[in-house]
Amino acid sequence: MIEIGQKLLTLEDFCGVLYKNLKTDISQQALDRIRKSFEFLVEFSKGKVIYGVNTGFGPMSHYKIENKDIKNLQYNLIRSHCSGSGNLLPEIYVAAVMLTRLNTLAKGYSGIHEDAILLLSEMINKKIYPDIYEHGGVGASGDLVQLAHLALALIGEGDASNLGETQPIADIFSNYNLKPIEINIREGLALMNGTSAMTGIGIVNTIQAKNLLNWAVIASAMLNEIVETYDDHISRELNGVKLHEGQNKIAKAMRRLLKTSKLIRKRHEHLFNKKVKESVLNGKVQEYYSLRCIPQILGPVSDAIDNTEKVLINEVNSVSDNPVVDFENENIFHGGNFHGDYISFEMDKLKIAITKLSILSERQLNFLLHDKLNNILPPFINFGTLGLNLGMQGVQYTSTSTVAENQTLSFPMYVHSIPNNNDNQDVVSMGTNSSLLAKKVIDNTYEVLAVEFMAIIQAIDYLKCESKMAETTNRVYHELRNLVPLFVDDTVKYNDLRNLKDYLVQNRLNLV
Repeated sequence: MIEIGQKLLTLEDFCGVLYKNLKTDISQQALDRIRKSFEFLVEFSKGKVIYGVNTGFGPMSHYKIENKDIKNLQYNLIRSHCSGSGNLLPEIYVAAVMLTRLNTLAKGYSGIHEDAILLLSEMINKKIYPDIYEHGGVGASGDLVQLAHLALALIGEGDASNLGETQPIADIFSNYNLKPIEINIREGLALMNGTSAMTGIGIVNTIQAKNLLNWAVIASAMLNEIVETYDDHISRELNGVKLHEGQNKIAKAMRRLLKTSKLIRKRHEHLFNKKVKESVLNGKVQEYYSLRCIPQILGPVSDAIDNTEKVLINEVNSVSDNPVVDFENENIFHGGNFHGDYISFEMDKLKIAITKLSILSERQLNFLLHDKLNNILPPFINFGTLGLNLGMQGVQYTSTSTVAENQTLSFPMYVHSIPNNNDNQDVVSMGTNSSLLAKKVIDNTYEVLAVEFMAIIQAIDYLKCESKMAETTNRVYHELRNLVPLFVDDTVKYNDLRNLKDYLVQNRLNLV
């Protein structure tokens, strides 16, 4: 059980709800704050002009709304902004959006009735996921369009998925004996006005990016075993003279992974402590950068992910409403906490980091497939007849084209503001777009790593070096080989790649 409102949520809490089926519950402390906030807003707003309670929205905020129309104002806001288009967000991203919004509302600064909080928690626990579309948010006055679709479900309208089936939310509520919320004073704006969509998507991105980094470290370690590299490029001594935390974390993780390997060579045994008679050495004294510079390449990726986690967890535990209803100070503060620049900027940095990870993976793949580079494997790791059979020639195209797409998608969204809303929203974050583009880059990179791992296990079989591998890399080899049998003749590969990708996504590691 994750008790909402009792403590700050962590990335592990999100993992618990999203991947381990932990339930949410609203703490009594949070419920008390929510009630006080709501009651204060009801009393404080009497005879006063409060934005979004008795005024229009955005550039129409100078229009005062009569008391008889206050509830209709909130319903109109929700329904008018249910204008999303494009693909539906996958369920796990919707769940993350819902949990993010739930935690924000539980802070007690939204002036919302507790019924909305309790229903949202029930929906998460029963896996009732409203249809939320990718396109629509500009990430400035909150994720208005995406969160409008969430609010629509809470008032009992629109469609949602539950147990793998999409149907009207009213039917789902009926099945569970749940009642839609009623608008009291501010429920529409309180549900919609915030950064919860971009942040929820970003949380899943962060979880998956950490997993990708771990798999990239595993792939790099296995590649170093395949070519029997020297161990000093991952040594504590070499990396310790660079003061970057990420670089040293990557090097340390690789040392742990390769500790029991019989394939990694020690330089002093081969080049320092014995006389070398050959004038032309059989093998490189230093490996290509894609093997030797892994801590220096993946180190910045690690640091970027760590910073992204910090920023997103700060946002998850923040209040992103406008206005902020502060019952303790008996005031209502108007401002721009809904602005998504923090998330937009981090998602741009994250997708650039993951694109670099995919570039490294593609170059490592190219090294394995290029016989003139590695000098130990046949072209395209071809077990068949050269010329007649093609080995892994076809799948390399998939990796190369996917990395090229990542490079294009890495153009920053953060600086791509377009004024809208009659220029009321004259500088916007495009944070939801940034989160969605990062999601696409991450998804692409799983595909790139799937291709690399296919090549790695083929190379291990060709070299018959499996028995000399380290304990962890040996286990990974066997698990992947169980998914994809050794192939000699040319076979269809798309199902194998899908199986490998699914395995990487579903098996989350904790190495770095």
